Formats: sequence, C-alpha cells, structure tokens
Amino acid sequence: MKNQDKEKAITGCLLGTAIGDALGLSYEGLSKQRLIKLYPSSLNQYHFIFGKGMVSDDTEHTCLVAQSLIVSDGEVEAFKKSFAWQLRFWLLGLPAGVGFATLRAILKLWLGFPPDKSGVFSAGNGPAMRSAIFGVCYGYDKEKLKQLVKAATQLTHTDPKAEFGALAVALAAYLSTLQKTISPQEYLEKLAYLLKAEPAEELLALIKTTTDSVLSGQSTAAFAQTLGLEKGITGYIYHTVPMVIHTWLRNQDDYQAAILDIIRCGGDTDTTAAIVGGIIGARVGKQGIDEQWLDNLSEFPRNIKWMEKLSLRLNQVCCHHRRQKPLPISIAAVLLRNFIFMIIVLWHGFRRLLPPY
Repeated sequence: MKNQDKEKAITGCLLGTAIGDALGLSYEGLSKQRLIKLYPSSLNQYHFIFGKGMVSDDTEHTCLVAQSLIVSDGEVEAFKKSFAWQLRFWLLGLPAGVGFATLRAILKLWLGFPPDKSGVFSAGNGPAMRSAIFGVCYGYDKEKLKQLVKAATQLTHTDPKAEFGALAVALAAYLSTLQKTISPQEYLEKLAYLLKAEPAEELLALIKTTTDSVLSGQSTAAFAQTLGLEKGITGYIYHTVPMVIHTWLRNQDDYQAAILDIIRCGGDTDTTAAIVGGIIGARVGKQGIDEQWLDNLSEFPRNIKWMEKLSLRLNQVCCHHRRQKPLPISIAAVLLRNFIFMIIVLWHGFRRLLPPY
C-alpha cells in the first residue's frame, strides 16, 4: 500500500471510530423501541450536547493503541509495555465510562501485576472496540496481527472469545483498506484461515450465520432479531461482532448508512457504531465521512486535528519502521474535559427517567 493510501486508511479508521462513537453515544443503553420514541426522526445528528458530539472510551482506547504502535513500531513486547502504561494513565484522567473488566485490569496494573497477569476473565466487547487500527496497520502480516491483537486483548480480557472477536474486527478493517468489495464468503474463508489453529468454532458458526444472512438480503435489524437482540445489541462480544460484520458487509462503501443501520438496532450503540465506523472509515477515508458530522464533533483535547496528527505520525512509523515519541496531550485538558463529560452524562441519565417510554 502506498504511503498516502496508508495514511488515508489510518486517518479514516481513527476519525471513523470517533464519529461513530459520538453519534452512538446519546443512544447507548436504550432499547430499539425507546430509542425510536425519544428520537423519532433525527438519528443522523448529535444529541449529546446542543447538537454537538463527544467521544467515549471506544475512541480513546483506539488512540491509546495508536500511541503504543507509534512507540513500538509493532514490536509486540514493546507494544504491550507501552499500552499497559497508556491504560494506567488513561484511568488517572478519571474517564466517565470504564468497562468493569477493563477497570479491574487497570487496577491490577497499578497494583504491580505485570501485563501478562493483569487481564480478567471476560468476553466483553472492549478488545473489539480498539482492534480495527491493528488491521489497518498490520493486516498484511497475519502472524504479527494475531500477536498484537492477543497482547492488547489479554491485558484486560483473558476469555479467548474476546481475542477471537477482536481478530474478526481487525481482519475486516484490513480487508476494508484493500478498496474492493469483499464478498461474505471471502470474509468467512479468510477468518477461518486466520483462526484455523484456535478453538473458535462458535465464532465461525456465528459468522457463517452472519454471511448467510447478508447473502439472503436480510436487513441488519432483522438479523438482530434472529440473534435474539430485539431490544438492542449487548456488550457480549459474540453479540457485538456478528452485528458489526453484518453491517459492514452490507454497507462497505457507505459510511453514513452503516452507522445509522447499527444505531437503529439499539443497545451498546456507541461501541457498535465506533467499530463499524473504524472498519468502513479505513476504506472511505475522511472524505467519505459526512462533513457535518466532522464539523459538529466538539471534542478536546483529542479533537479532529489532534487525531489527524496522530494518524500522520502512525503512518510514518508504519511506512518507515522508525519508532517515534507518542503525540503529546495535555493532562490538565483531559481532566477538564472528563469533568464536563461527566456532567453531561449525568444529565442524560436524568433525562432518560422522563417520558416518552
């Protein structure tokens, strides 16, 4: 892949993750039915704060991974050490939303557990939310891809399902960078090959069901019902990943349609939209993302310009294989931002106590 193509894919992945995350954040935890009642005709705009959007841990963790790849140039042990410290300091910023498994793992890191011993047994979708960037950067090297995904996953989640699901996302993101339409059968075959030495029969069976659904023309919403997710997509990785892959395969070059499709399913909408956004963003780049969505992302200090600089630095490392320092970020700005974010989240929690039900 040419340098400019790689940079476009990395930028698209990071911004695609951020925009999907921000759009889905207002609807997180709402059932499909309640979501429609609260926002009957305006899912294609931000509702977080006065028509503006902010991101959650999905985007932040993807940026942490990117920082660690910059520091390590993909060398697994160096990446693992850097990512462990990135997670430690991320928690010191007092983020409003932290998955329970991730929280316990980071606390173990602070208590002195080494990265190889910090993970907890969980099949949450945390590892999947930060894995698309691995595929964009290292999908061409399947062994390195597997090693990096495993290292990032097991820092927080030790259930093998979490690793397999994260690999499925990373593979989809890599295939998205190839700038061609991927058939459902091709994706299934490549995933089966990637996981051939792993006890991943359950995931492969789920993905077979997913690809069959796409080939039959079934909508994403209808597919969710066949998985028993009528009320919304849960944070269980074997619910999240099939739904994400289904949405991607149906909308491979249509970022906006994919994000709205997955949000309409309800549930863990910020994470599912972030993952879909990262995968499709890797194909369409920044220019394939709605300009109004980009303009109305009111985020700091990890704003659009900062993420573009992060993308440029990561691309330089990927193309020239020379490690660099992580992109600076203001700790004071992070603390201020998280304080404001917490107030807004609490306001949304209060709003959800009110009708319509």
